[in-house]
Amino acid sequence: MASTSMVPHGAEWLLGLQPACPHSSQQEGKGKDPSITGDSHWGLLHSALLCFPFLKMEKMQVGFFLLILGQILLLPTEARERPPSRSISRGRHARTHPQTALLGSSCENKRADLVFIIDSSRSVNTHDYAKVKEFIVDILQFLDIGPDITRVGLLQYGSTVKNEFSLKTFKRKSEVERAVKRMRHLSTGTMTGLAIQYALNIAFSEAEGARPLRENVLRVIMIVTDGRPQDSVAEVAAKARDTGILIFAIGVGQVDLNTLKAIGSEPHEDHVFLVANFSQMESLISVFQNKLCMVHMCSLLEHNCAHFCINTPGSYICRCKQGYILNSDQMTCRIQDLCAAEDHGCEQLCVNVLGSFVCQCYSGYTLAEDGKRCVAVDYCASENHGCEHECVNADGSYFCRCPKGFSLNPDEKTCTKIDYCASPDHGCQHECVNTDDSYSCRCLKGFTLNPDKKTCRSKWPRVSEKGLFH
Repeated sequence: MASTSMVPHGAEWLLGLQPACPHSSQQEGKGKDPSITGDSHWGLLHSALLCFPFLKMEKMQVGFFLLILGQILLLPTEARERPPSRSISRGRHARTHPQTALLGSSCENKRADLVFIIDSSRSVNTHDYAKVKEFIVDILQFLDIGPDITRVGLLQYGSTVKNEFSLKTFKRKSEVERAVKRMRHLSTGTMTGLAIQYALNIAFSEAEGARPLRENVLRVIMIVTDGRPQDSVAEVAAKARDTGILIFAIGVGQVDLNTLKAIGSEPHEDHVFLVANFSQMESLISVFQNKLCMVHMCSLLEHNCAHFCINTPGSYICRCKQGYILNSDQMTCRIQDLCAAEDHGCEQLCVNVLGSFVCQCYSGYTLAEDGKRCVAVDYCASENHGCEHECVNADGSYFCRCPKGFSLNPDEKTCTKIDYCASPDHGCQHECVNTDDSYSCRCLKGFTLNPDKKTCRSKWPRVSEKGLFH
């Protein structure tokens, strides 16, 4: 016979160690056995068993019951006391994913504008494309979707961008799920930068359903890609982040990590993720629930950021528009003076533009091909300068010039031979003769020019009254 010291209290009668049910007195109105408590293993089954007052079980039946009972008693206390899990899906036929089944919907009443950007290039095969769609549907499960709470848009890209649905398109989660499941694979190139540019310019426009920046609604891009982009991504992704868009970059397989970092927001450990294959994307579901559903301070506080408020884990930072830098108060912005740097390299003038600078030249000069040096403008190289004789370059323009002996006409283009002898001041006694650039005096026949080059004297001696030759 079994030792009674090893048998839980209240089970002796089942093993034949006690002739009567210890709780029979309760059925007769004599009170409850104080040794049976809610904390006892047997107490958990007390209300169900009640010593089987109405069952007449054979020994085999009792043995079978004890086998089941033993399995229950061997469960850890935490497992017996854990409350039943609650699905986070609100839809009648919604998928319950292993990663999300035990997570509460902490995104309730969360105001956000979320746009998925999906790589639909030819490198993503049919099976992996289906995994991407499953991943999106799983993300949707913990979102509180509605026109006044979380709005969802989606675009996929290959060589071109296809807008599957905008932020304003659907008002219910079930509609978004159906649209995701109906997506068709593009199977073309990988223009990732083009897709981000589309999201920045179109998907997050108020015309497509994005709420105005002044409302401080969280803006999020979640981009999934499996290859190297065929276009530039760094500059356009920086522009998107600078406008306040939070970007999560998910790379699958052989994706360059530096490319993902150029796309995703900082700190990268919170916004950039790399998994080995599409099946492993499901491991990120709970991570994204935590990140998307966390409190975003820009939408709660009076942040006073002059341009953009950027959410960070548990806090926020202010950012400025392109071409501006943050002041020391970390809230206001000023135009960035890139020309103040000594190494701008401009030969003559440096001019600031938004986010950069350009070199310029003084009047009469043009910028060389290197964009730094200045060379004099050859205005006379033009065939239509119109000068009859000579074209001369000047500061910012040109002028016409005539050769010696000619003067410029009033049209400042043509020339006329100068008639120096027309002046009454030439002083010639006999004749005035024009030369190339002046005039000369000439004497009549029988006369010679005096040393003054003006007057003339006879070549023959003149007879005086006394008959002498002079």
